[in-house]
Amino acid sequence: MREALALAAEAALAGEVPVGAVVVKDGEVIAMRDAAAHLGNYRLPGCELYVTLEPCAMCVGAMIHARVARVVFGARDPKTGACGSVIDLPGVGSLNHHAKFEGGVLAEDCGAALRAFFAGRR
Repeated sequence: MREALALAAEAALAGEVPVGAVVVKDGEVIAMRDAAAHLGNYRLPGCELYVTLEPCAMCVGAMIHARVARVVFGARDPKTGACGSVIDLPGVGSLNHHAKFEGGVLAEDCGAALRAFFAGRR
């Protein structure tokens, strides 16, 4: 999650919303954009995804489709979070793939980065 936080900080410096994510396979960080090419598969079986903000419905759908094994997220998103905050898509039993979703990891750090970014915008 610390790697994802570092990417979020880079995004903030570039004026973008500070949300960072990394894919990890067998303990090795793989660049998010290059993960499928690195594995030679558009799906990401056996991979973990660390992201600083609770995924939205679209992102949860993509993670399920990609067969990500585990998703670890930081701050909850009370407006669009789809892992329990607004809706709990991982809890829908009829979906064809079930990843493990875990929230609240370094939640204070992840949330602080977002709050600071948006406070600066106001």
